[in-house]
Amino acid sequence: MKLQGKVALITGASMGIGEAIAKLFLEEGAKLVLCARDLGRVEAAAQRIGSTAENTLCLACDVSRREQVQALAQAAMNKFGRIDIWVNNAGFGLNDSIEKMDLDQLRLMFDTNYFGVMECMQAAIPVMRQQGGGDIVNISSVAGHICVAYMSGYGATKHALNALGKAARMELSRYNVNVLTVCPGYITTGFAKNMLKGSNQQRVGASVNYGVGPEVVARDTLNGLLKRKRQVVTPARYWLFIKLHENAPGLVEWAIRRNMKPTSQVLAEAAAKKSR
Repeated sequence: MKLQGKVALITGASMGIGEAIAKLFLEEGAKLVLCARDLGRVEAAAQRIGSTAENTLCLACDVSRREQVQALAQAAMNKFGRIDIWVNNAGFGLNDSIEKMDLDQLRLMFDTNYFGVMECMQAAIPVMRQQGGGDIVNISSVAGHICVAYMSGYGATKHALNALGKAARMELSRYNVNVLTVCPGYITTGFAKNMLKGSNQQRVGASVNYGVGPEVVARDTLNGLLKRKRQVVTPARYWLFIKLHENAPGLVEWAIRRNMKPTSQVLAEAAAKKSR
């Protein structure tokens, strides 16, 4: 097993990508520390993936609250004595136009998506330095490379997260701590359904046609982790969109504008496709 003897802490582990990563890591022999804001949902996810009290610790944690993050790290150390892998997956989206966006909601999203990751990294780094190394995995997004209309705030948090990961990797390499940034494209989870929605909601309708399950993200995350990569884009085909945007941004922006639909319609189409 590829993670035998490792201790992995995963935030936002109650569903979707976080749960899929937890399941794969468990299958590969890791001991788990799973957290989200709702303890009941974390415990339900732990039950679904087949973990036990011996190899898994479930906790409630709001990553935007430093005292809760510090308590999370301490609880992990108390149970397992080390933290080898820290996966920063907690986050959510905000779907609205720049003109109408609620700035309090935007600040709330930054508190979780960016500053929450900072809180977690500042808790993880001293532990990993003291034990001689470790791996930090930040779950970002293709939206951290390509700006999307009506998702500007979310994209801003992910652009910031990409910058944070690259800088941290340079700072921490001397301590044998690798920082991997994972950028998923459209993944068939509850993300779009659960994101905050403002008064002007639109989404890229064509993205529904390219969706893959969160297990794909989990597999690519594990591979990137084992190879101690700088960045993983998943599914890999999204590299084509990123490179096209770098070289012909006008063409990509035209395609995005052309495919915008009301969010309710995109969600309905995604639900219909899932039920087939």
